[in-house]
Amino acid sequence: MRKKKYDMRWMTGVAMMAALVVLLANTPLGMIQLPIIKATTTHIPVILGAILLGPMAGSILGAVFGLCSMASNTFAPTLLSFAFSPFISPSVAGAVKAVWISVGCRVMIGLISGWLWLGLKKMRLPDLAALPVVGFVGSMTNTVFVMGSIYFLLRPEYAQAMGVGTDAVFGLVLGVITGSSILEALAALVLVTALGKVLIHVVSRRAGR
Repeated sequence: MRKKKYDMRWMTGVAMMAALVVLLANTPLGMIQLPIIKATTTHIPVILGAILLGPMAGSILGAVFGLCSMASNTFAPTLLSFAFSPFISPSVAGAVKAVWISVGCRVMIGLISGWLWLGLKKMRLPDLAALPVVGFVGSMTNTVFVMGSIYFLLRPEYAQAMGVGTDAVFGLVLGVITGSSILEALAALVLVTALGKVLIHVVSRRAGR
C-alpha cells in the first residue's frame, strides 16, 4: 500500500513538472532577458524534477522538453530547424540525427542532473552547495550535448546553413558553448538553487506527515 502511494505521488510529481515544461516551452515565460542574451528556462523543471524525483523522472521530463522543441521546430521552422525536426530533414539518416539532438540530448539533462545530485548527496554535500552545481551542470549538459551532436553529426549541414566553411564550424560551436551558454547556466544555477531549496523543504515536510 505504501509502495502504491509512493508511485502515485511520483507520477503526480512528474505530470506536474511535465506540464510546467510544456508551459515554459510554449510561452514567453520560457525565456529570461539577460543583458546580452535571452536565456531559456525550459530545462529548469527538468533539472528540478531530476533532483526531487530521481534520474528516471528527469529523463521523462527531458523527453517532454525535446518533443516540445521538435514540435516548435516543425511548425515554426528556423534556419537550424533541420537539426531538431525529423520532419524537415531531407534524409532518413538526418531524421534519426534530429531525433537524437532534439529529444535524446534533452533526456541526458535529466539523467546527468539526477545522477549528479545523488552522487553529491552521497558525499553529504549540503543542499545549498549541491543545488548550484547541479543547476549549472544540468544547463551546460543541454548546450554541450546539442552543439556537440550538431558538430559531430551535422557539421556540413550546419556549415551550409550558417554560410561558412566546415573548418569554421568548430569555432562557432565552441563560441556558443563558452559564450552565451555560460550566462544561461549561471541563470540556471540561481533559479535551481532558489527554487530547489524551497521545493526540497516542501517535499520533506509532506513526506514527514
